Amino acid sequence: MVSKEYKRDSSLREKFQLLRSITNSHAVTVETLEKGFMIKVMSSKNEPGMLVCVLEVFEDLGLEVVEARVSCKDSFSLHAIGISNNDDCESMDGEAVKQAVAVAVSTWSDSQDPKG
Repeated sequence: MVSKEYKRDSSLREKFQLLRSITNSHAVTVETLEKGFMIKVMSSKNEPGMLVCVLEVFEDLGLEVVEARVSCKDSFSLHAIGISNNDDCESMDGEAVKQAVAVAVSTWSDSQDPKG
């Protein structure tokens, strides 16, 4: 039997996905790992060049992608593990990585908008 809490969480997730698809918003999450970061980028639509844009941010931050999974058929989804090229990996902040990727994705998306 499925709990009420599980049903509620599932319903909220569906509503959040619908809202995200309506607003064409992007989700960026960054998890700090022992020697790097797990970076996830999701967008309700795939815009040409978005993958290149995100990889350029990784390069600018000094992150080397050691593993990645990308889907860009209708929507855009990237799950990547990046490690620092620098010896001072501990000084790099996960929140700073998240902000840099989020700003780049948002800026790229706005530049591709025919209305903008």
